Amino acid sequence: MARNLRFHRKKLAGLSAPVVLTAMVFFAPALVSLQSAPGPQADEKPACATLQGRVGDSQSRPVAGVTVRIKAKQSGAELSAVTDSSGNYRFSALPAGAFSVSAEASGQGSTDSVPLTLRANESRVLDLTLKTASSKNSTGSQPEFSDDVHFTVAGVTDTTNLGGHGSDVVVRNREAVAKQAAALRQNPAGDLASSPTHEDEKSLRLEAMNHPENFAANYELGKWLTDAAKPQEAIAFFEKAARLQPANFDNAFALALAYERAGNNARARSSVAALLAEPNQPPSRTADLHHFLGDIEEASNHPLQALQEYAEAARLNPSESNLFDWASELLIHHAAEPAIEVFTKGNRLFPRSTRILVGLGAAWYSQGSYERAVESLCQASELNPQDPNPYLLLGKMQAAESAPLPKVKERLTEFVKLQPQNPLANYYYAVSLWKGRKSPDDRAELEQVKTLLEKAVQLDPGLAKASLELGSVYAEQKDSQQAILWYQRAIAADPSLEQAHYRLAQAYRQSGDTEKARLELQLYEKISREKEQEVERQHHEIQQFVYRLRDESPQSQ
Repeated sequence: MARNLRFHRKKLAGLSAPVVLTAMVFFAPALVSLQSAPGPQADEKPACATLQGRVGDSQSRPVAGVTVRIKAKQSGAELSAVTDSSGNYRFSALPAGAFSVSAEASGQGSTDSVPLTLRANESRVLDLTLKTASSKNSTGSQPEFSDDVHFTVAGVTDTTNLGGHGSDVVVRNREAVAKQAAALRQNPAGDLASSPTHEDEKSLRLEAMNHPENFAANYELGKWLTDAAKPQEAIAFFEKAARLQPANFDNAFALALAYERAGNNARARSSVAALLAEPNQPPSRTADLHHFLGDIEEASNHPLQALQEYAEAARLNPSESNLFDWASELLIHHAAEPAIEVFTKGNRLFPRSTRILVGLGAAWYSQGSYERAVESLCQASELNPQDPNPYLLLGKMQAAESAPLPKVKERLTEFVKLQPQNPLANYYYAVSLWKGRKSPDDRAELEQVKTLLEKAVQLDPGLAKASLELGSVYAEQKDSQQAILWYQRAIAADPSLEQAHYRLAQAYRQSGDTEKARLELQLYEKISREKEQEVERQHHEIQQFVYRLRDESPQSQ
């Protein structure tokens, strides 16, 4: 339901080419019997759906060799696939229709039959969990999230004194890490069902013009315009569709979404409130509406109301996305302890969620708990080695610390092996080597650091901090000429990088050019003041939640 309500389309990572080809050859004979409708014309593309997912045991561990079956309800035709070593399965080129999906492994258990409806051109992910005979007799496997949280949020305060200890660089970096983790709740391309084309627009507009009283014509054109980032224009068609079918929920939600994207939060809020007032709503739909209302309140700069809506959505439907968004809302408003509690419970319910572990690591880092932060982020990188986010946050943390953080070097080594052409991978790995070097005289490691930093700059000439780090390396080696050149290059890439001006001033002073040193120091002081004012402004914009942790025992009281 959430997928339909939010027009959410996730980009799915497919299996390796040999697996897909084998599956296609295996499914080809059975697919013919699934196709009950007449085949497409020669100039048409078949509208096929894709289903893929992962089969795990009760501990969420992948299970290989499981037979997964998908059965068409109307014709009774059946296809099967076998999971690979990672527990993954995939069905391609499926027709639209109603199906049931099940899985079974000899001696390891089976799953209940899961009903499923696929639409044309839809890509669906369905993860399955094997149950043994004993587990099937127990209670259902629907995740439960206790609403007995051990904190209360009393309000918000607009303050510039947000606390924190350590250097200003570390405090600012903690906020940057928190924002980067919270940004994982956003998927800029995820709301688009497909890439809108001019031909689609022409046909939809023609249909709406020729059939102005047709509900589907107005609704489909409104959806296309919303996907094409034209929500203001979409509103008129959704409103016309609402007059034709006032009780249609999908259109009413789409209209609220168009209002919100057009910046009319008041109309969006009232539309969602009207939908919430309708009786007999299923809990999952009500949860989606509260979540959307949280988005509206956040956009309206009402953080406390937004938090309450996200919390209610998670209570009604403790899905991975609802729990993550609730926790990240706490995190970006500097309520690290409650965020840790929600992320921790989310990790218990969804142990294979990489972003929940990333959020938990960012929350621990916000509190200064470096070891716990690193542990969570390392777990996330182990869970999905191809996801760059855990490595990027580990690198950002290491870059702000003067001493090497435990286990970070090992993970960043893996990062640069996985993504050798990623400039940040090379930069962060170089930083970890540089800060963790055993001796300043280690020439081999010094050359490796230089090579990595030079590659990072080559891959991204605008990566000013890599040039800055190269300047520092040469400065430590007493090569003032090269240090000055790299500091100048860093400033050319980012004139607002205040540390580059400061270090360039030091290099000029050491080389005897006092006037240039004085000018660079002035620039450093000017930029530092401006950044302090910007941080103060941002602190005013991001209001801090005022919360109280509940005591769990009389002794603690």
